[in-house]
Amino acid sequence: MLSVSDNIGSGMDTQRDHSLDGLLELDGETLFLDHEGKYHVRFRVKQVPVTKVRPHGLDYSLTLHGPDNKRIAGFDNAHPAPRALWTNPFDHFHRNKVVKPYDYRDAAALLASFWSLVDEVLATRGIK
Repeated sequence: MLSVSDNIGSGMDTQRDHSLDGLLELDGETLFLDHEGKYHVRFRVKQVPVTKVRPHGLDYSLTLHGPDNKRIAGFDNAHPAPRALWTNPFDHFHRNKVVKPYDYRDAAALLASFWSLVDEVLATRGIK
Protein backbone atom coordinates (compact mmCIF):
# COMPACT_ATOMS: atom_id res chain seq x y z
CA MET A 1 0.00 0.00 0.00
CA LEU A 2 1.29 3.48 -0.90
CA SER A 3 1.11 6.43 1.43
CA VAL A 4 0.86 10.12 0.59
CA SER A 5 4.57 10.51 1.28
CA ASP A 6 5.33 7.72 -1.22
CA ASN A 7 3.55 9.71 -3.95
CA ILE A 8 5.31 12.94 -2.99
CA GLY A 9 8.68 11.26 -2.91
CA SER A 10 8.18 9.60 -6.27
CA GLY A 11 7.60 12.93 -8.06
CA MET A 12 4.17 11.83 -9.22
CA ASP A 13 1.76 14.59 -10.10
CA THR A 14 4.31 17.40 -9.64
CA GLN A 15 3.40 19.03 -12.97
CA ARG A 16 -0.37 18.68 -12.59
CA ASP A 17 -2.37 21.90 -12.76
CA HIS A 18 -4.62 21.48 -9.74
CA SER A 19 -6.77 24.45 -10.78
CA LEU A 20 -7.70 22.69 -14.02
CA ASP A 21 -10.52 20.66 -12.44
CA GLY A 22 -12.39 23.83 -11.50
CA LEU A 23 -12.00 25.27 -14.98
CA LEU A 24 -13.18 22.04 -16.63
CA GLU A 25 -16.28 21.99 -14.40
CA LEU A 26 -17.33 25.33 -15.89
CA ASP A 27 -17.68 23.80 -19.38
CA GLY A 28 -21.13 24.58 -20.77
CA GLU A 29 -22.02 27.06 -18.02
CA THR A 30 -23.63 30.44 -18.63
CA LEU A 31 -23.61 32.90 -15.73
CA PHE A 32 -25.73 36.06 -15.74
CA LEU A 33 -24.01 39.09 -14.25
CA ASP A 34 -26.78 41.64 -13.79
CA HIS A 35 -30.35 41.60 -12.53
CA GLU A 36 -31.83 42.18 -15.97
CA GLY A 37 -29.89 39.30 -17.53
CA LYS A 38 -28.37 41.54 -20.19
CA TYR A 39 -24.74 40.64 -19.49
CA HIS A 40 -23.53 37.08 -19.18
CA VAL A 41 -20.42 34.94 -19.45
CA ARG A 42 -20.08 31.59 -21.21
CA PHE A 43 -17.51 28.88 -20.63
CA ARG A 44 -16.44 26.23 -23.12
CA VAL A 45 -13.50 24.16 -21.93
CA LYS A 46 -12.47 20.72 -23.13
CA GLN A 47 -9.39 18.62 -22.50
CA VAL A 48 -7.80 17.59 -25.78
CA PRO A 49 -4.60 15.78 -26.67
CA VAL A 50 -1.47 17.89 -26.22
CA THR A 51 -0.31 19.17 -29.60
CA LYS A 52 1.84 21.99 -30.94
CA VAL A 53 -1.34 24.04 -31.36
CA ARG A 54 -2.76 23.08 -27.91
CA PRO A 55 0.36 22.62 -25.73
CA HIS A 56 -1.74 22.80 -22.53
CA GLY A 57 -4.11 20.06 -23.71
CA LEU A 58 -7.07 22.47 -23.64
CA ASP A 59 -9.51 23.88 -26.14
CA TYR A 60 -11.15 26.83 -24.39
CA SER A 61 -13.36 29.85 -24.90
CA LEU A 62 -14.33 32.10 -21.97
CA THR A 63 -16.52 34.96 -23.21
CA LEU A 64 -18.46 37.99 -21.97
CA HIS A 65 -21.63 38.87 -23.88
CA GLY A 66 -23.74 42.02 -23.83
CA PRO A 67 -27.42 42.86 -24.25
CA ASP A 68 -27.37 42.01 -27.98
CA ASN A 69 -25.80 38.61 -27.15
CA LYS A 70 -22.63 39.55 -29.06
CA ARG A 71 -19.23 38.84 -27.57
CA ILE A 72 -17.72 41.90 -25.92
CA ALA A 73 -14.57 40.27 -24.57
CA GLY A 74 -13.04 36.90 -23.95
CA PHE A 75 -10.13 34.50 -23.94
CA ASP A 76 -9.77 31.59 -26.33
CA ASN A 77 -7.49 29.38 -28.35
CA ALA A 78 -10.13 28.22 -30.83
CA HIS A 79 -8.48 29.78 -33.89
CA PRO A 80 -5.15 31.25 -34.90
CA ALA A 81 -4.57 34.77 -33.70
CA PRO A 82 -3.73 37.43 -36.30
CA ARG A 83 0.05 37.53 -35.74
CA ALA A 84 2.14 34.49 -36.60
CA LEU A 85 5.14 35.77 -34.60
CA TRP A 86 3.55 35.06 -31.21
CA THR A 87 5.06 32.23 -29.21
CA ASN A 88 1.77 30.35 -29.23
CA PRO A 89 -0.43 32.02 -31.84
CA PHE A 90 -3.59 30.35 -30.54
CA ASP A 91 -3.82 31.71 -26.96
CA HIS A 92 -5.24 35.23 -27.08
CA PHE A 93 -7.93 37.55 -25.76
CA HIS A 94 -10.48 39.77 -27.42
CA ARG A 95 -11.80 43.09 -26.22
CA ASN A 96 -14.20 44.65 -28.67
CA LYS A 97 -12.42 44.30 -32.01
CA VAL A 98 -8.88 44.18 -30.57
CA VAL A 99 -7.09 40.83 -30.32
CA LYS A 100 -3.92 40.47 -28.23
CA PRO A 101 -1.75 37.49 -27.28
CA TYR A 102 -2.28 35.75 -23.97
CA ASP A 103 0.51 33.84 -22.24
CA TYR A 104 -1.30 30.80 -20.82
CA ARG A 105 0.30 29.62 -17.54
CA ASP A 106 -2.41 27.57 -15.85
CA ALA A 107 -6.16 27.39 -15.35
CA ALA A 108 -6.19 29.59 -12.23
CA ALA A 109 -4.31 32.40 -14.01
CA LEU A 110 -6.65 32.11 -17.02
CA LEU A 111 -9.72 32.44 -14.80
CA ALA A 112 -8.20 35.37 -12.88
CA SER A 113 -7.33 37.14 -16.14
CA PHE A 114 -10.80 36.50 -17.51
CA TRP A 115 -12.63 37.82 -14.44
CA SER A 116 -10.34 40.89 -14.35
CA LEU A 117 -11.22 41.63 -17.96
CA VAL A 118 -14.94 41.11 -17.25
CA ASP A 119 -14.78 43.47 -14.25
CA GLU A 120 -12.93 46.09 -16.30
CA VAL A 121 -15.37 45.95 -19.21
CA LEU A 122 -18.45 46.05 -16.98
CA ALA A 123 -17.03 48.98 -15.00
CA THR A 124 -16.54 50.98 -18.19
CA ARG A 125 -20.20 50.30 -19.00
CA GLY A 126 -21.41 51.28 -15.53
CA ILE A 127 -22.50 47.73 -14.62
CA LYS A 128 -21.84 46.63 -11.03
